[in-house]
Amino acid sequence: MGKSVAALLGPGLVSRRLSVERAHIVLVRAHLEASEGLGIMFAERGGELTLATPEGNARELDAFIDDLCAELGARRL
Repeated sequence: MGKSVAALLGPGLVSRRLSVERAHIVLVRAHLEASEGLGIMFAERGGELTLATPEGNARELDAFIDDLCAELGARRL
């Protein structure tokens, strides 16, 4: 079994958890990659995702997630 996401995140990073439909996981990754290094994504179970970014980008990540909630029906965990 692999490491937990919490074990991979260290000081200076913030993380946000959200849930999306399984069919939207690839779309979330594509949007994140198109966001010029905003953060990284870990997929855990099904559509449960953890997005992480440096502390200085926390507001931008939150806005990104707000957009995902509005557009894809994602929800924060």
